[in-house]
Amino acid sequence: MKDRGIDREARRRAGAILFVGGMLFLMLMLLAELLYPGYSTSYHHISQLGVGPFPSNVMFNASVFLFGVSGVAAAAMLYRGERGRPFCAVLAVAGVGAMGVGLFPQDMPAPHALFALLAFGGGAMTAILSHRAMGRHLGRIGALLGIISLAALALFLSGLHLGLGGGGMERMILYPSLLWILAMGAVLMRDGEVTAPVR
Repeated sequence: MKDRGIDREARRRAGAILFVGGMLFLMLMLLAELLYPGYSTSYHHISQLGVGPFPSNVMFNASVFLFGVSGVAAAAMLYRGERGRPFCAVLAVAGVGAMGVGLFPQDMPAPHALFALLAFGGGAMTAILSHRAMGRHLGRIGALLGIISLAALALFLSGLHLGLGGGGMERMILYPSLLWILAMGAVLMRDGEVTAPVR
């Protein structure tokens, strides 16, 4: 059903895909950490899971790749339904980045670093630009979380970990954006009942 040019069925499907992809990634990443002997969330980078022992490596690489697929698929659905081009573009970029992280683990440093930067930066920008899909009020929360991710990314790249360790600071990049993806997926599944899209 369409209302005011909005494809509500596309919104529901995109939200479900984002929510399932994000939840699957979060659960399997945490499980991979638990199954990795001696793994430290402060000392070790997230992508260390992708080159660790079995089954941690398979869990992480598969889940981050599927998370990326969910982002690209949701971006395509939302683009057709709403024409929010900047938002859909950065969501797709984040998805491609996550797929690349899964395909090129940490032991392939050049492509891995490029795709990780796309995933982190695209995820933060997705949260910042989400007011098109979420409405102004919830969009402000997304913008705040995106800014936190970008600030953490800048600190991480400059080597300033603020006592959190490299892995801890990297999680300060990931977690705000990932939590927002889950929240955004849930709201989109409600199909605009919580808030109307900004026009």
